[in-house]
Amino acid sequence: MSKHVMPTYRRTDLRFDRGEGSWLVTENNERYLDFGSGIAVTTLGHNHPALIDALEKQAHKLWHVSNIYNIPAQEKLADTLCAQSFADHVFFCNSGTEAIEGVIKTIRKYFAHHGQPQRHKILTFKGAFHGRTLGALAATGNAAYLDGFGPSLPGFVQIEAFDIELVKAAIDAETAAILIEPIQGEGGVRSVGGAFLQQLRALADAHDLLLAFDEVQCGIARTGALFAHHLFDVVPDVMAIAKGLGGGFPVGAFLATAKASAGMVAGTHGSTYGGNPLAMSVSQAVIDIVGTPAFLEDVCQKALHFKQGLSRILDSYPQIVDGLRGEGLMLGLHCVVENTKIVEALRDEYLLSVGAGENTIRLVPPLNVTKNEIDIALGALERACHKLAEAQKTAD
Repeated sequence: MSKHVMPTYRRTDLRFDRGEGSWLVTENNERYLDFGSGIAVTTLGHNHPALIDALEKQAHKLWHVSNIYNIPAQEKLADTLCAQSFADHVFFCNSGTEAIEGVIKTIRKYFAHHGQPQRHKILTFKGAFHGRTLGALAATGNAAYLDGFGPSLPGFVQIEAFDIELVKAAIDAETAAILIEPIQGEGGVRSVGGAFLQQLRALADAHDLLLAFDEVQCGIARTGALFAHHLFDVVPDVMAIAKGLGGGFPVGAFLATAKASAGMVAGTHGSTYGGNPLAMSVSQAVIDIVGTPAFLEDVCQKALHFKQGLSRILDSYPQIVDGLRGEGLMLGLHCVVENTKIVEALRDEYLLSVGAGENTIRLVPPLNVTKNEIDIALGALERACHKLAEAQKTAD
């Protein structure tokens, strides 16, 4: 590791040279099955031909042009996203945390636009993760992430549990919106559930609040629906997406109804790189593939196969893992042993996974993973659990 790279990450000592579908290959030609997907980013795996083709074609035409001009690829993708969602308007940016910043600004501007600038507070939830910029960190409310960065941005009220009575009690004359992940990723692959989201929608309507969803990690077909909230039949006013949208190319976006985005007029927000032709072309290719009913059904079928295999492992090794969480191919295993031990044991079996909160590991393979690759992953997980169980016996 170069001494010149800022040491803000706890890196694993692996150096990948290339990717092939669901696999990553090191400089030493060791092959790892990638069920981390760059933390739910490589939607269609590594080196997908359609994404390469879209990028190469655009690269030979135009890389960048300022947003002071019309960008046809941006308009096309915005039309596609709005046609397949609740939204009327889309703003393109470069990452999930930028998308969340845009959601926050859209919410506050909405009330200022309607002569209620005092309404700026946003209700968020314990266990959430909304990003690493100061605004997104304040929304997240994790003290460890905020430590050392000065006063937290005011205007966020964290709710301790998915309890509608706690939400009701937190609403006051300054409350503007509710911001929630339909499925918490970093927080432990915790599904909020349709009933609670529907209660939030009704509460928002009753108090003239905006309801905002963070689908940065759970969106873009990850759950077997194009957007996770489709599973729960609840419609937000504003939504952030990123990660899987570009299939590995940096991109983010926030979507809003015409009503919610009424205050976002010329000059209120901007981005130098947001919506650049390269990102738009790749993202369009992603959505064209994953947004079809056949693809989404395939994700659901593979998710069912994966869940059945994981359930068998849970039954066999209750002293190692004791809970299955999530939807579609956004799955989490709650661990009895320390989750880092399982991540390391899986890595020894050439399977990559990602840790999460509440002592959970995330299994988020590419959405075009094959059933055979899922079986390989299940075999690796079973071997890892077996070795950890044997180690427990030896220690006892």
